[in-house]
Amino acid sequence: MNTDLYTLPGAVILERFSAWFGAAPALHNVDLTVRPRSVTALIGPSGSGKSTLLRAINRLNDELPGARHSGRLLLDGANVYAPTVDVSELRQRVGMVFQRSNPFPRSVFDNVAYGPRLNAGLTGRALDDAVEDALRRSALWDEVKDRLHHNALTLSGGQQQRLCIARTLANRPAVLLLDEPTSALDPQATQRIEELLYDLQQDLTIIIVTHNLHQAARVSRRTALLIDGVLVEDAATDRLFTRPSNSRTEAFITGRFG
Repeated sequence: MNTDLYTLPGAVILERFSAWFGAAPALHNVDLTVRPRSVTALIGPSGSGKSTLLRAINRLNDELPGARHSGRLLLDGANVYAPTVDVSELRQRVGMVFQRSNPFPRSVFDNVAYGPRLNAGLTGRALDDAVEDALRRSALWDEVKDRLHHNALTLSGGQQQRLCIARTLANRPAVLLLDEPTSALDPQATQRIEELLYDLQQDLTIIIVTHNLHQAARVSRRTALLIDGVLVEDAATDRLFTRPSNSRTEAFITGRFG
């Protein structure tokens, strides 16, 4: 392990991290380093623990009955499961976008303003600027700047998903978690979000769960394969897809397994 990574802002490091829900194991002794300012893809069959790993980073698994864990999960070198951690602050720092877009049934503006207004106490021009900045960073501003006070549910599916990304970005996170964010979108909307990830990685650590191997190959710098809760391989994306070091990886990416 490169100890310098522990001090890098936005670095996410799992050390022998395991997770259970009741008696059922979901992750087994995962050792994984997610480098900052890059996109890391999590791939694997359904039920392999990808979403569990993603939700562990901002402690969303805590909300599920019987959830427990062992090992360490570090952000900026600090254990996110330490008793002193403020979970609300953690979830601002580690934002998450889900498979289905889930905008609030409010205006476009109020969706994005929700976090800065509640968490940072912004009002007036400062709040307006924060909303515009988040919408620009999510490549949505030009499409909605004349519709800020329209109900967000009137936007297209792809626009709603980018609005959810903007709502997350408005909290100024260091890490962005994406759980199959384009699985319900058409190819054009999918391309817009993939292009957006390329830009956002200049400032953020991005981890994306995807069942689309082509998408993983397009958007990520590194890819990690999980099977049955075990980290099978973690490598640079081009190497993992062309020269995997594990036979289970080769079987999965060639369609002979999973």
